[in-house]
Amino acid sequence: MEVEQSLAAVDGTIVILDGSAGVEAQTITVWNQADRHKLPRLIFVNKMDKDNADFEGCLQDLEKKLDIIPLPLQLPFFEREKFTGVIDVLTGTHVVWDKSTNGRIYKRAPLSGDHLLESQRKRNAIIDILSGIDDDLAKVIIETDSMENLPNDLVQAAIRACTLKQQIVPVFLGAAYKNVGVQLLMDGVLKFLPAPNERNHFYDSFGSEFVGKVSKVTHDKQRGPLSLIRVFRGNVKKGAKIVTHKGVTETIQRIYAPLADEYREVTAIEAGNIGLCAGLKSTVTGDLIIPNISILRKAISKLSTSEKNGNDDLNEEFAQKLFLHTTIPEPVFFCSIEPPSSAYQAALDTALKEIQREDPSLKVLFDETTMQTVLGGMGKLHLEIIKSRILTEYKIDVDLGPLQIAYKETLEEPCRGSWTAEKEIAGHRQSVRMELTIHGKVYEDRFRLDNSPEAQENLRLIRPKQMSFVKKGVLAALERGPKLGGQLTDAAITLHQLVIGKGTADTFIMAAAAQCIRHVLSTAKCRLMEPLMLLEIVMPAEYLNAIQADLNRRRCTVLEVRSRGNHRKVLRANAPLAELDDYSSEVRCISSGTASVSMEPNGYELLNATDEASAIRRAHGLE
Repeated sequence: MEVEQSLAAVDGTIVILDGSAGVEAQTITVWNQADRHKLPRLIFVNKMDKDNADFEGCLQDLEKKLDIIPLPLQLPFFEREKFTGVIDVLTGTHVVWDKSTNGRIYKRAPLSGDHLLESQRKRNAIIDILSGIDDDLAKVIIETDSMENLPNDLVQAAIRACTLKQQIVPVFLGAAYKNVGVQLLMDGVLKFLPAPNERNHFYDSFGSEFVGKVSKVTHDKQRGPLSLIRVFRGNVKKGAKIVTHKGVTETIQRIYAPLADEYREVTAIEAGNIGLCAGLKSTVTGDLIIPNISILRKAISKLSTSEKNGNDDLNEEFAQKLFLHTTIPEPVFFCSIEPPSSAYQAALDTALKEIQREDPSLKVLFDETTMQTVLGGMGKLHLEIIKSRILTEYKIDVDLGPLQIAYKETLEEPCRGSWTAEKEIAGHRQSVRMELTIHGKVYEDRFRLDNSPEAQENLRLIRPKQMSFVKKGVLAALERGPKLGGQLTDAAITLHQLVIGKGTADTFIMAAAAQCIRHVLSTAKCRLMEPLMLLEIVMPAEYLNAIQADLNRRRCTVLEVRSRGNHRKVLRANAPLAELDDYSSEVRCISSGTASVSMEPNGYELLNATDEASAIRRAHGLE
């Protein structure tokens, strides 16, 4: 979630690899996130001072696992098998860092012998790759009939052009803990990554007016809620009134420039910069910020004109960037949360509201059946951190209930039924009778009306406002399945008949619709779906059989086993989340602490009858 929020605010990224591990599972995850934001990237291969670091292995990993063209602009320099510096391929120099200054000072020296020949060979290989992509460079090579004496400025211009188009990815290396290679990486950011005015051209329709986007919300004890805003066009000043695209008006009381953990107060934020704004009480991640709503209307009007001119790609990109929020993963664990006494309930509600603004991946629900507040999160550690924060920051010693896995439910076949709700409230008779079918697949509209002549004759008598409350009630009821209360996936409703008594309240109509859904689902054939996790386990080769045997016991499907170096294996598997309780500790026990494991959500899968019965018993605390 932190990565997703950050990517929404930047114009380019540096992806850092461990020189001894190469491309790991989490690397692929964040790479795919950056792909969704269409961000140019540099790669920094770190920890090259480790004995088992393998730069060439990392380059092969990048090609194979990420399907990219890595362009190594540097090579490691070894003396007596120890990493001592970097070979700059483009300039043909050896860069050495001064250990006495902790790498703050470095110097360049010309290469000679085998190192010079290797550098020239790599430089020619880089130019050869670039000439097949960049037409300007290819033209110069054809005119001069040589790749040997091309000026560096021309080669760097080609690298920059191809990087911005995401056709290649420049690769740097070093040992960041010792400051080795970091300065050259920073130079690479200036040379090859885009400036703010080179991206986000769909904001040009705002002209010189201020437009920004909230990429994250955080809370500070002294300053209150702080909204991290990236400014795309114009500027915003302290004390300015702003409007979100939802129409909420707020005032920016203070603006801070974030410098690591130091906040420096400033009077304004200019285009291309990021600032922390205090005083915004309602903004959330993904909100578009503008001076007034008319500016947004004008921008959309300009866009409509471009659409009429056939610029559909611009229109789609504009809509996605402007109005779609950060991709928020679905929770895979749920648990109840309770304050130490009812006197703390209001404070707990405030704390959860603030934390949820900070962390959109945290879901806070109220279960009307159990009358409990329920938290949904990405894992056991995620929810434990939330509990710890509530204790340390808000001084509320809350209790978390047992973790429940976020099962989903699905219908095996359509189910039709009817329901009649009648009740007298405050002397007025309320009545609703309806008949509907729940389908186990999604249509374009999840709530449809039966279009048969008999049904249409009945349904056209219902007022649109009443129908909207029916729709609201049935769709809300689909969030809870009949087996374990999990979300009912791929479900749609067809309404056949609806009779509403005179004077029936809208809220009663909505409640009756929800009751009808629950009644029909009680007789439906439903199946449970359990969340799967994609595991990647890195281990010494001698522990492979033991770990595989343990995975087989956990209903896992091994997808791939490959070698990393001479003595390590990498295993990837699909595993049911229900079988992975404290799994990282189990892996460390099996491998005597030498294996590491990473996991991420990987969809849902139907349970068979035996495993479903076991899951229901576990959820009810019977095993």
